[in-house]
Amino acid sequence: MTDKPISRFSVPTLEEMPEDIRDMMLGVQEKAGFIPNVFLTLAHRPDELRAFIAYHDALMERDSGLTKADREMIVVVTSSDNNCQYCVIAHGAILRIRAKDATIADQVAANYRKADITPRQKAMLDFAMKVSSDARAISEDDFETLKCHGFSEEDIWDIAGVTAFFGLSNRMANFTSMRPNDEFYSMGRGQT
Repeated sequence: MTDKPISRFSVPTLEEMPEDIRDMMLGVQEKAGFIPNVFLTLAHRPDELRAFIAYHDALMERDSGLTKADREMIVVVTSSDNNCQYCVIAHGAILRIRAKDATIADQVAANYRKADITPRQKAMLDFAMKVSSDARAISEDDFETLKCHGFSEEDIWDIAGVTAFFGLSNRMANFTSMRPNDEFYSMGRGQT
């Protein structure tokens, strides 16, 4: 593990955190084996952390026409476009695990247009990139393209919602100089 700070802001100790947040962190630690630095960093403002987690879970855990791997792929691509080291590395690890593919996260982070993905996934990521960088230009043609690939209007909302939420997350991670946990680098690398 590195001795470098995980954030430019003060990070409360577990003992200093409100009980509900401390319990959540300990639950994550029990499941994952470590506490992701995003939670520790955002615990600087407990109310905002609670809202962040609630919105994250509403987008990323709901039943949807998007798989959990699809959603993580959106996060990795938009985070790469936003130059967010923390989210590319952390969600790249989650994508490798969810997709059961040790190379997919690196491919889509570097250039999703050349990655080993389906035409449906490429259309999804094209739309996510448009939401991320030029949302005002979205038109009915974009919706029609996605519908031709089997996406429903609810799925399209999910693509946009995940993209927009992680735009916020990317900016907060960059603003705070959030450092990825060392554990993320090796997660999902042994799968094929």
